[in-house]
Amino acid sequence: MRRPAGGTRDIAVSSPGLCLVRRFLKTMVPSTSDSIVSLRRLSNLPTLTLDRLQVLLRKYVDETGHRIDLVLIGGMAMLAYGHLSRATIDVDGELREGVRSLKAFLSRHNIPANLGQSLSGWSVVAMPPGYRDRATIMIDEPGIRLSLLAPVDFIVSKLRRGTDEDLTDATWIAERFHVTASQVRAAAEAALAASLEDTALFLFERTVDRFCQALG
Repeated sequence: MRRPAGGTRDIAVSSPGLCLVRRFLKTMVPSTSDSIVSLRRLSNLPTLTLDRLQVLLRKYVDETGHRIDLVLIGGMAMLAYGHLSRATIDVDGELREGVRSLKAFLSRHNIPANLGQSLSGWSVVAMPPGYRDRATIMIDEPGIRLSLLAPVDFIVSKLRRGTDEDLTDATWIAERFHVTASQVRAAAEAALAASLEDTALFLFERTVDRFCQALG
């Protein structure tokens, strides 16, 4: 398995990254997703690890003969980037084909999944063009390819939704991989240029601006 750039060091509780999160979140309206996060924490579903996911995906390929080409996002991606204390119970990602089939398989194993053929379609704000080409292949074996977004693309994917958890994740990634505010702004501008006009884009622009100001 290829390791994400930067190794596997974790960030201490007193790190600048977490201070940035606290400073930034003070400017945000409380997220309506808090209740969803709370429900997940109260869930009796077991925590999902990368090793367990890989075993299940091998089983899926053996049983169905379908190939998996998946770009991980969400909590599972955070684990792969090296945030070893990050817990998750589900799988989020962009899957080239077989969305319904894989989702049904994971459901039979009590694993929630949020899968789609295009991450850009998950929001009014498009992903920065070329994000697939910039993704790093983490696992490449017969029938299975798992990839991770480039750090700046992952940050944009988080800012598109902008929940408290997303902003915490985005700040952690920026700190870990030394992503600058100018890089985030450039990627966000590319995403906006690829998006259809919508008033929701103004909210994204404001989220990006506040995030970059907090990032410094």
